[in-house]
Amino acid sequence: MGALALHVADEALTGFLAFYNPLVESIRARLPWFPMPTFTFGAWLGGLALVVLALASLTPAVRRGGVAALAASWVFGGLMFLNGLAHLGGSVWFGRWLPGATSAPLMLVASFFLMRVTWQRHRDAARARTI
Repeated sequence: MGALALHVADEALTGFLAFYNPLVESIRARLPWFPMPTFTFGAWLGGLALVVLALASLTPAVRRGGVAALAASWVFGGLMFLNGLAHLGGSVWFGRWLPGATSAPLMLVASFFLMRVTWQRHRDAARARTI
């Protein structure tokens, strides 16, 4: 959760929306069905702050485990891994350091760790069922 919060701060402090919104609008000019929204700063930051707080509030449930927690951990870990790759890959593609790229390696490491722990818990639960 800390990696995501740090990533949100990184994006907010480095002008992520000044890059993101024009990119989405240029893609929509070519592909009108493109599903990504544009944001105002307040709505974007407020929404991400709520997501971070909601995810943090789920920490006890994830620690207890269960099928839903395992599935949610896989999804969250995968999304955060792709997010980190997108920031770094976008930096290569556009030939400049993009907003949010500074914390992207941390996102990759944290998401990999989450998925590894999730896999271990899944494996341990499967072993416990077969014993």
